[in-house]
Amino acid sequence: MSDSIRPLVISLPDERLSGDVGPLPDGVELLIWPMDGPAPRDEIDLVVPPYMSTAEVLPRLADVRTRLVQSQSIGYDGIERVLPPGVVFANAASVHETSTAELAVGLAIAAQRRLPDFVRAQGEERWAPAFAQSLADRRVLLLGYGGVGKAVAARLAAFEVELTAVARTARDEDGMRVHAVDELPALLPRAEIVIVTLPGTAATRHIVDDAFLAALPDGALVINVGRGPLIDTDALVDHVRRGRLRAALDVVDPEPLPAGHPLWSLPGVLISPHVGGATSAMRPRIARLVHRQIERMLAGEPPLNVVLES
Repeated sequence: MSDSIRPLVISLPDERLSGDVGPLPDGVELLIWPMDGPAPRDEIDLVVPPYMSTAEVLPRLADVRTRLVQSQSIGYDGIERVLPPGVVFANAASVHETSTAELAVGLAIAAQRRLPDFVRAQGEERWAPAFAQSLADRRVLLLGYGGVGKAVAARLAAFEVELTAVARTARDEDGMRVHAVDELPALLPRAEIVIVTLPGTAATRHIVDDAFLAALPDGALVINVGRGPLIDTDALVDHVRRGRLRAALDVVDPEPLPAGHPLWSLPGVLISPHVGGATSAMRPRIARLVHRQIERMLAGEPPLNVVLES
């Protein structure tokens, strides 16, 4: 078969995603490759790795000619270190923002309204009413105003909070003022809740450090749905252990959190195991994104969501 009529070869990690993507256009050949062994072909135009293991399996593309790797995750920290030369990498923007924002708001409500205490009391068959903090009327600082940050802001609008958004650069967007990161020293002393949604990069590593935490008022709640290394874990443990701050974390550093780590047992800490995007909303959304990428490749159009080109 000549190159002019060669089909577009794509690989998906499992039959479930294949079923979700549905019928493929003419001129597309589908391979099921979970990337747990050698590649089935030496040339695969579009590769979709398994969810949550992209960095671990990308080295298997070293001997494969591919035009695009479509991740199922938004985050891509560390991918540049393992991405083979010449490979274009796209993240899953548009797939996880809604679910991650749901969890961010859920963590805020759970921590403010003391839901973990009530769950423990239920397990002990103990009726334990208690006064709690509201989410309403709280001063919320949103650190990160990309896709996830905007989705969080949209959901917080119904909770009657006083919202301050912070991003890398200052701007006016969505009818509100977005402050620059260098304004944080002036903003943190008023923040009762901080929600961190930034991506993990060298520039954002430990952006929430001891000085950041020390600037927050007593009793403030720190929520992280971005990446674990955004927060200096030792500094956070120190502030929580002293009763200064509380935390609700979907991502941690190290991850997974090892047994015996103080974050597991410190009062005032709520942990979910990196499940921000792991909901029923993911499957149809990643399927739509993969289908759109296939259609664009067939049409000779550039792929969506490209974040790295090695």
